[in-house]
Amino acid sequence: MQNSELTEEIGRLRKERNAVILAHNYQRAEVQSIADYTGDSLELARRATQVDADVIVFCGVYFMAETAAILNPGKTVLIPDPSAGCPMADMINAEQLRAFKAKHPGAKAVCYVNSTAEVKAECDMCVTSGNAERVMATFPPEQEIIFVPDQHLGGHIAGLLGRRYELWPGFCPTHAMLTAAKIEAARAEHPGAIVLVHPECAKDVRDAADHALSTGGMCKFARESDAKDFILGTEVGILHRLRTENPGKTFYPVTDRLVCPNMKKTTLDNLAECLREMKNRVVVREDVASRARRAIEAMLAIS
Repeated sequence: MQNSELTEEIGRLRKERNAVILAHNYQRAEVQSIADYTGDSLELARRATQVDADVIVFCGVYFMAETAAILNPGKTVLIPDPSAGCPMADMINAEQLRAFKAKHPGAKAVCYVNSTAEVKAECDMCVTSGNAERVMATFPPEQEIIFVPDQHLGGHIAGLLGRRYELWPGFCPTHAMLTAAKIEAARAEHPGAIVLVHPECAKDVRDAADHALSTGGMCKFARESDAKDFILGTEVGILHRLRTENPGKTFYPVTDRLVCPNMKKTTLDNLAECLREMKNRVVVREDVASRARRAIEAMLAIS
């Protein structure tokens, strides 16, 4: 089917199913364009609790759809391609986290939202890249913190707050492709442009940039800034939203090879099929969901 036919079918099915479509900023441009709401993990976590639809179709990776299901136990949550995973989230499991916690009795366990439901269920608090600094600032300075799974986001927030966390050595393979040398090369090619990178990047990359921000933070910064040229050090899917929202400004990727293959698994074809057949429902066991929900809701209450 042509994109126009798929778009028409998705629009019809959305009404018939009383469904809402949420899409992450890293999704394909055509998927973002057809979504009801586009955003980063924090924006979409909030939005998932505010919709009155019966069905939530989450165009993102699996942990995001899990989070939506945890926050909306009475709704049907679907994901167009259930194989769309997150390598970072898979770098730690619940058993490993329990062993890590055993080495640090008395520590509070904090997880990045890029984690499985089972890991969230073992944690005291969940954070996103958009709210991590604000949420982590609520812990007393003397409180020992275990931060999983992203060592780079954890190290970034610890540095901003002047604290030390026990970090799990997880990372995002896509953001790991960025180097400080690539940032400097992009600056040389586009002199005067503001460089924005994601806090999942390594410290030398963050240090080489002007700002380290979540994708939602990047969108806000670009919208409010007087600057006209920006260099983006994150997954290239964000360029669609930035260019759509800021037609008078220019956005360059540090490299157009910064692509998350899992984020690109959602297509108009499998989105339409998902709605047509009501397939790929995301279900989290209630004993896990109830504990994970506490960590997520504790975050949302602060942010």
